[in-house]
Amino acid sequence: MPHNLVSVRYLVDDVENAVAFYTGHLGFTVRSTFAPAFADVTRGNLRLLLSGPTSSAGRAMPDGAVPGPGGWNRIHLIVDDITAEVDRLRAVGLSFRNDIVTGPGGRQILLEDPSGNLVELFQPAA
Repeated sequence: MPHNLVSVRYLVDDVENAVAFYTGHLGFTVRSTFAPAFADVTRGNLRLLLSGPTSSAGRAMPDGAVPGPGGWNRIHLIVDDITAEVDRLRAVGLSFRNDIVTGPGGRQILLEDPSGNLVELFQPAA
C-alpha cells in the first residue's frame, strides 16, 4: 500500500541504469517501471522514485533552472558489517565519495549511484 511507504525521489540520468544499480547491489525490488521517464523500487518501507530527464520531475522551473541528480541529500541504509559491504561493492567497481568515517553513533560511508546521488551505508556502534 503506497500510504505505508516512505517515498524519496531521486533525479537520475538513466532510469534503467538506476534500477539495475539499486536492485542489483542494494537489495531493492522493482515496484513499477515506465522507463526511460520513471521507475520506483522498494526496500522494506522505503520507496525510491527514480525520475529521469523526461519525467515531470525533470522539467525546467519557471526561471529556467533544470533539476538534476547529485547533491548531498541521501537515503540511509543500515548494514551489519560496513567493511565487508564496502569491499563487496568496490569489487564490482562502484564508487564512493569518501572513506569510512567513525563517529559516536557508528561508522558510515557515502556510496554514489550511477547519477551521483548518495546512499549512506551506516553500521551502528555496538
